[in-house]
Amino acid sequence: MAMNYEPADPLAKGIIPTAKQSFNDLFKWKQRVVVTNELGETHTEWRAPPPLQNPITLLKQLSAKDWLYFFVGWFAWTADAFDFHALSIQTVKLSKYYDTSKTSITTAITLTLLLRSVGAAIFGLLGDRYGRKWPMVANLIILGGLQVGTIYAATFQEFLAVRSLFGLFMGGVYGNAVAMALENCPIEARGFMSGVLQQGYSFGYVLAAITNLGVGGEVETWKIVFWVGAALSFAAGLLRCLFPESSQFREAKASGKHITASDFWAETKEMLANEWRVSIYCIILMSWFNYYSHTSQDSYTTFCLVEKELPNGGATRASILMKTGAIVGGTIMGWLSQWLGRRRTIIIAAFFSGLIIPAWILPEGERALSVTGFFIQFFVQGAWGVIPIHLSELAPSAYRSTFPGITYQLGNAISSPSAQIVNALSESHYIRNGAGHIVEAYGPVMAIATAIIVTGIIITAAFGPEKRGRTFEGGPIGANIHNDSEKAIDAASIDEKVSTVEEKESRA
Repeated sequence: MAMNYEPADPLAKGIIPTAKQSFNDLFKWKQRVVVTNELGETHTEWRAPPPLQNPITLLKQLSAKDWLYFFVGWFAWTADAFDFHALSIQTVKLSKYYDTSKTSITTAITLTLLLRSVGAAIFGLLGDRYGRKWPMVANLIILGGLQVGTIYAATFQEFLAVRSLFGLFMGGVYGNAVAMALENCPIEARGFMSGVLQQGYSFGYVLAAITNLGVGGEVETWKIVFWVGAALSFAAGLLRCLFPESSQFREAKASGKHITASDFWAETKEMLANEWRVSIYCIILMSWFNYYSHTSQDSYTTFCLVEKELPNGGATRASILMKTGAIVGGTIMGWLSQWLGRRRTIIIAAFFSGLIIPAWILPEGERALSVTGFFIQFFVQGAWGVIPIHLSELAPSAYRSTFPGITYQLGNAISSPSAQIVNALSESHYIRNGAGHIVEAYGPVMAIATAIIVTGIIITAAFGPEKRGRTFEGGPIGANIHNDSEKAIDAASIDEKVSTVEEKESRA
């Protein structure tokens, strides 16, 4: 039979051969794809990327139901981001309220990031086993309660304790939100929608910054921002109650297959045995990415207040415009990744963010800082816009909630000291600013750290795997484990298909 495809060498085996193959594929326009036919046979071929489609055309591909699921996932992620940034943009206020250093306040950020991986594992596995809906609802309601608990923390020790618990439950949101939002989208639209989804994080920052601007610079006003964050989390949880479970889980339940605990753990052990390499790779990649994000943004308001000596309103407005650039960049670069490729888009965005670093920290005045902040976050979050769909495509089929959530949050845990490192180094080194005053060296510290991180991201992405355009098949964890009788039926079914194909060929 004549081949109607362009054959490619099979996927390499082993860490070094795979890295070499991935690096070489980066310079080939076509993508190496493993294809499985109806008989279960596989082959590898080269496929040209899909043409770049108009964003309006892509948006029209989503049905009303797709939009509803996407919006709920996006809103949950936005509320999650607001809750986190309610602390980072108010570091100066909180340090005055609790009469401690700014570095001590960022300890709360470190604890939050450290425990997010635990929440990602718990709620990710619950989401992949029992469905996206109720684990996500419980997660968001508890998260809102912990925001309220933060407001009533009387001492700094109580504040740290509540923020630690907050981090645990915050970690559970990302995986379920990404899975619910993207697994219902058409394949061609996933790159663009990934960019929109990821920028719920930046939009949450913008909302938190606008709220902070609205309440003013008085120390006690930090509590109002936390009340707003609690309301958003409660609203996201209640909104999720109104919509049914994801179709994959409804179909699995309708099939009547009973998933036992042994099925669950058997598939999990099989997944870890087969996918440990890509899991470690994604954790490394997400460690770089989380350093990238937190180093360039968490101390930006403090940088504007302390080094550039802007008033609270000016620093907050500069932060808002910075994150507006993130929203625009993440959406555009996510869209381009469907055609350009996930890894190429990440590398290009990271490279340009590195070029902009001097222009980012050297200007003086609110207007100049707003413009340069806009452009560096355009590319920082431009690279980030690819991440939700990239992780989902690399994830094992039954683990699209667990895998992105755990790899993302383990990266967060590894990068958790980033805000502390920036603040500690900045507070122990001094420079003379444009006004001639001796100030803490936030700008140089953030610049050097970001340059190192950009280099790490480019190298890691260049040697990593990619599965752009992969279909999202599979049901709950454990549903894909077959017992002996099921394997016999599957084998008989394949034999029957082979016989039918051979019969057709002999007649031809």
